Amino acid sequence: MKKALFALFMMVSIAMLAACGNSQDSGSKSKDGDLWASVKKKGVLTVGTEGTYEPFTFHDKKSDKLTGYDVEVIQEVAKRLDLKADFKETQWDSMFAGLNAKRFDVVANQVGKTGRENQYDFSDKYTTSNAVVVTKKDSTIAKEADVKGKTAAQSLTSNYNKLAKEAGAKIEGVEGMAQSLQLIQQGRADLTYNDKLAVLNYLKTSGNKNVKIAFEAGQPQQTYFAFRKGSGELVTHVNKALKEMKEDGTLSKIAKKWFGEDVSK
Repeated sequence: MKKALFALFMMVSIAMLAACGNSQDSGSKSKDGDLWASVKKKGVLTVGTEGTYEPFTFHDKKSDKLTGYDVEVIQEVAKRLDLKADFKETQWDSMFAGLNAKRFDVVANQVGKTGRENQYDFSDKYTTSNAVVVTKKDSTIAKEADVKGKTAAQSLTSNYNKLAKEAGAKIEGVEGMAQSLQLIQQGRADLTYNDKLAVLNYLKTSGNKNVKIAFEAGQPQQTYFAFRKGSGELVTHVNKALKEMKEDGTLSKIAKKWFGEDVSK
């Protein structure tokens, strides 16, 4: 009797383990392996972006329409893939949490690879720029050595935050460049590291004479569209569209519209 009960127990246990194994296998297959098929079926590419980072992703002051360089580039990519780009606006420091949670399929927001290579998939690059340090107009900060011990207003998950830390700055966390510049003018921060193109556009369009570019920093920054790890075919198709846009001059045309020069090389 004991032997029969033991045999029955073993059979039930093996069946339960097999069922768990099958469940895990089907779960792993359904992660992002079929993402491209799902996106194509819906006809929609869901895009995470800030909507507050001029001139890359922001709202036009007159129409309140979402626009910008990154917005136009990903819209053109989606169009070439017979998809509609559906934008989900998210604060930068929550952007990758949103991507991980599958709130969107891709991030279009001047994303750098550094420190993220093993966590996410990336498209081919579509922008090259430089980092700059912005200070108050009367600041004596003029080179990297001057940054040590000063307060830098930075988005905590940005690559620019990393540059500020490496230079020895004390970090004051902010939501984006607009808040960084506000803190500098209020005297609550001494500087911010940010994208040269964004800062030049801000200085040009705002007419603000209270801040200045103190110096350029680090190596040229290249930016990419970011995807969850394992996005596979979706990344391949996005890269194909980007390649076509580079070859037929569309990407260069969009860049020149926003910056007066081709920053996509």
